[in-house]
Amino acid sequence: MGGCFSVSLPCDQVVSQFSQLLCVRGSYIHNLSENLASLEKAMRMLKAQQYDVIRRLEREEFTGRQQRLSQVQVWLTSVLIIQNQFDDLLPSKEVELQRLCLCGFCSKDLKLSYRYGKRVNMMLREVESLRSQGFFDVVAEATPFAEVDEIPFQPTIVGQEIMLEKAWNRLMEDGSGILGLYGMGGVGKTTLLTKINNNFSKIGDRFDVDVVIWVVVSRSSTVRKIERDIAEKVGLGGMEWGERNDNQTPVDIHNVLRRRKFVLLLDDIWEKVNLKAVGVPYPSKDNGCKVAFTTRSRDVCGRMGVDDPMEVSCLQPEESWDLFQMIVGKNTLGSHPDIPGLARKVARKCRGLPLALNVIGEAMACKRTVHEWSHAIDVLTSSATDFSGMEDEILHVLKYSYDNLNGELMKSCFLYCSLFPEDYLIDKEGLVDYGICEGFINEKEGRERTLNQGYEIIGTLVRACLLMEEERNKSNVKMHDVVREMALWISSDLGKQKEKCIVRAGVGLCEVPKVKDWNTVRKLSLMNNEIEEIFDSHECAALTTLFLQKNDMVKILAEFFRCMPHLVVLDLSENHSLNELPEEISELVSLRYFNLSYTCIHQLPVGLWTLKKLIHLNLEHMSSLGSILGISNLWNLRTLGLRDSKLLLDMSLVKELQLLEHLEVVTLDISSSLVAEPLLCSHRLVECIKEVDIKYLKEESVRVLTLPTMGNLRRLGIKMCGMREIKIESTTSSSSRNISPTTPFFSNLSRVFIAKCHGLKDLTWLLFAPNLTFLEVGFSKEVEDIISAEKADEHSSATIVPFRKLETLHLLELRGLKRIYAKTLPFPCLKVIHVQKCEKLRKLPLDSKSGIAGEELIIYYGEREWIERVEWEDQATQLRFLPSSSWLWRETQ
Repeated sequence: MGGCFSVSLPCDQVVSQFSQLLCVRGSYIHNLSENLASLEKAMRMLKAQQYDVIRRLEREEFTGRQQRLSQVQVWLTSVLIIQNQFDDLLPSKEVELQRLCLCGFCSKDLKLSYRYGKRVNMMLREVESLRSQGFFDVVAEATPFAEVDEIPFQPTIVGQEIMLEKAWNRLMEDGSGILGLYGMGGVGKTTLLTKINNNFSKIGDRFDVDVVIWVVVSRSSTVRKIERDIAEKVGLGGMEWGERNDNQTPVDIHNVLRRRKFVLLLDDIWEKVNLKAVGVPYPSKDNGCKVAFTTRSRDVCGRMGVDDPMEVSCLQPEESWDLFQMIVGKNTLGSHPDIPGLARKVARKCRGLPLALNVIGEAMACKRTVHEWSHAIDVLTSSATDFSGMEDEILHVLKYSYDNLNGELMKSCFLYCSLFPEDYLIDKEGLVDYGICEGFINEKEGRERTLNQGYEIIGTLVRACLLMEEERNKSNVKMHDVVREMALWISSDLGKQKEKCIVRAGVGLCEVPKVKDWNTVRKLSLMNNEIEEIFDSHECAALTTLFLQKNDMVKILAEFFRCMPHLVVLDLSENHSLNELPEEISELVSLRYFNLSYTCIHQLPVGLWTLKKLIHLNLEHMSSLGSILGISNLWNLRTLGLRDSKLLLDMSLVKELQLLEHLEVVTLDISSSLVAEPLLCSHRLVECIKEVDIKYLKEESVRVLTLPTMGNLRRLGIKMCGMREIKIESTTSSSSRNISPTTPFFSNLSRVFIAKCHGLKDLTWLLFAPNLTFLEVGFSKEVEDIISAEKADEHSSATIVPFRKLETLHLLELRGLKRIYAKTLPFPCLKVIHVQKCEKLRKLPLDSKSGIAGEELIIYYGEREWIERVEWEDQATQLRFLPSSSWLWRETQ
């Protein structure tokens, strides 16, 4: 037939091919049981081989500078993959074997059995292949001598070169094991640590280091994450790493690092990193290893075992300007003659914080008109959070420090500090008083315990770099301006309720600012302004805090106080022209804190005595105040300030004070001998006295002033008095010779002023003030000794060393003074001695070891001929103190 195509195959060839196909496919089924057994055996052998290779790797890597070959890692990865496939295959074994029939030559489901048998057969071949490939002569090779990953960073570290050099030298010292760098957010800690990391890549053989490990910790990091980062750096990565349990991880890291000289750099830690827990051997002089870390908290440095950490501080003004110029650029700064001057003002708003300088500098880099720069200054002054980049790039970064604070009380204390003006020095104890009344410092049993808690909170904020302690006067703290902006931003619910906390302190206001809804205002600070009168009355249902101190206030509208039912704190101090208060002050039924110091009010309104919740009342330095009769009605009062006011303390007032059962702190003046004796005999009132000025007591009324034990006394002034001697109450008894100055008669007395007390011969009683830090004695012509050796011996003071805490000593116009003390003294805290018109004082109680080790003790003197007549203990003493002595002219009268 045309068009047909035929193929002819021999019959025996077709039969042969078909038989072979059936044989191969049939073998998957009828050999299944045998193949499974072979596969299981082969897998056991492969796992043993894998184990041997891993053990060899561990030995090679743990000895130091070795890392695994890539072909070995590929083989190990392939083994893991086939092992996972085998684990997936094995659970179906029993089901598939039960499916077989006819002695294993057939199956109840040929298709399924065929597929399973084929998988087993192919896997067996692959396992055999991996076994044949798993024999390695070498599994690891030597790594480079020093492994350092250079980290990119902004090249400008203007103003931090000295800090970098200091940090590097500290870390390189033989005895240095751990270096802690702490400072506020955005100050440049990470930049410094990055530079230290990169330095290791440049020094090569000069520092014998095997590996430099960089780990970014951050607030959310876990121990496991830190372990993983370290493990990857030292070559313990790979798929098999994830198979290890948590307990084995630090052991493996330790086995690697204990044979290596390493440097571990931990950036941004928020709590203690337990080096032992992550397997890091503790760095020491013996092993030559180093650990350096950055943190925002000095507390963390202490927990890490660093007792002398390095603070990374903000830049100095000129350094700030150099950095700001670099970021803004020459073209912008040169685009108008007035821009450089305005740019300096903008840079000053950053207060040396590199983060702020960078963000604000970048935002201003394209601004080339005077109007834009002037506007920037206005925004940064009035509402910095509205400035471009401030909220997202600066405040959010700083807020991490706030979020990390422990508890709402501490957070409230921090936010409270933002009510004060920029750069304002906040007295710590005054802040505690505010805190007690506001409720963010819990009232403990007793004033001392409450103060301790308050100081602990403040100290924690200082160590967290959210407050700054004044260098000279540790009793004050202040806020960095950018941190203050962050606090105000938080107080306004992250800018959502800007009228919730209104702070316009120190900005030159002449009147109360306009507010849309006064009922939303909770805190209002208008201190340090020029407001003279308040005439408006507003409904302030939520207001709890009102700062009006340091204004030019003359008059306050009577209706003003009727609209503040929840006001807790009212500060009107230092309104020097304010001479009256309206009776409506009685409407402030929730008031707990009231400060009227340094005002000219001559009579307190009767309504004041109805404020039963009042616990703090400050009436100090009120030059016109005539009477406070009725104060006993304030039965809840705990703190009362009366010192240096016109008020005359008489017996009727003493009796009223004795009725204040909860009184804990009082400051006052004693200017009458009729009052002095009964007051100083009142044990309860004496225990309350924190500061006292004793003045105008004539010799005929008080020849010997006997001071009782005053455990809470901090400051004592004795002025224009005629007494011949000052004694301690206990020393007047017949057993006076057994009284030791170690008895805490004045355990908290730190400042003493003696002036114009012409009858006094000595001040030996100061032996009983072991914590005295400041002493000024002046214009008392008969004083011969500060501490009389004869009287000191009477009090068994042979083993007592006076003035161990003294920091400042002023001796002014003491014409009869011959000796400070008969023997040389160590003066371990003394910084300044000032001698003026003390002609008979020829010898100072100093030797070459006196003063603070490594620091200068400065001797100021008023007459140049006096220093020439000083008789030094020896030549070494003269060589130590004479060069640092300084002539200081001071007018005396």
